[in-house]
Amino acid sequence: MVEETGGGASARRRAGSSRTLWKARTPWRARRPWKVGGARRLVAVLAGLSLVAGGVAACGTEARGLCGVIVDSTSYADPATSRNDVTSKLPAFAQGCDWIGFAAVTGSAESSTCRQDPVAIAATRAENPNDNPVVEERVRAHRSTEVVPRAVKLFDCPAEGEGSDVLGALRYVVKQLSAQRQPDKAHQIMVFSDLINNRGDLNINQLDLSEAAREQKIKELRDARLLPDLTGYVVVVHGFLREKTSSPDRFPLLEGFWREAFEAAGATSVDLL
Repeated sequence: MVEETGGGASARRRAGSSRTLWKARTPWRARRPWKVGGARRLVAVLAGLSLVAGGVAACGTEARGLCGVIVDSTSYADPATSRNDVTSKLPAFAQGCDWIGFAAVTGSAESSTCRQDPVAIAATRAENPNDNPVVEERVRAHRSTEVVPRAVKLFDCPAEGEGSDVLGALRYVVKQLSAQRQPDKAHQIMVFSDLINNRGDLNINQLDLSEAAREQKIKELRDARLLPDLTGYVVVVHGFLREKTSSPDRFPLLEGFWREAFEAAGATSVDLL
C-alpha cells in the first residue's frame, strides 16, 4: 500500500472543498433543468432545421417572374424572320415566367381591340396544394404550350391607323404586369419589333438625334407620361431596326436613343438584338 503524501491529500481536500462549494452555491435542482432544457432546445433546433431543409427539398417550385410579350403587327411582321424569332425564342423565355401578358404594336396599340388573354403558367394553390415539383412542372409544361400560339396571332392584328405605336404597346403590357401586384417578382419584357415608332409624339424617322435633342425628347415623353414605368424591368428586343434600310448612319444614334429612353424609364437591363 502506497502511503499518500501530505501534498496529495491536501490537493484532494482542496478539490473536494471546491466541489462542495460549487454544489452549495448551485444546487443540483438548479443546474439540472438548465442542462435538460438546453438539450431539449438543441434537439428542437436541429429538428427544426431538418424540417426546413426537408421542406425546401420537397417543394422544388421555384418562383419565377412576371413577363410581358410585345409583337409588332405592322411592317415588321412581313418577313418570315420575325415570325421565326417568336417561335424559336419565346419558349425559352416563357420558362422563366409564372405569368405572361401580351400586347400588339398597331397604329393605336394602347387602345387596340386586338388582344390576347394572358397565360398564368404557374400552378395555383388549388392545383398544387402540396407544392409538389412534379405537379408544378406538369402544369407549367401544359400552360406553356399556349404562349407561342397567342403571340403569333398578334402578327395578324388589323392596322388600326397609320404607323407604328410601340410606346403604346409598352404602356399597355406594363399596365397588365402592374395589375398583378407582385412587385417582389422579377419583371421581364420580350419585344418583337424594329422599334420604329412613328405615331404621336415620337416619330423616329424625323427625330433629331443629337445628344441634347435626345435628352430633351426623352424628358418630354416622361413628363407627358408616354414612357411607361419600367423600374426594375429587364427588356430584350428582337428585330431592332430590321427592315430599316435608309440612313444607316443614324442606326447607332437610334440605338443610343432607345437605350437612354429605356434607362430613363427605369429598366435595369436592355438588349437590342
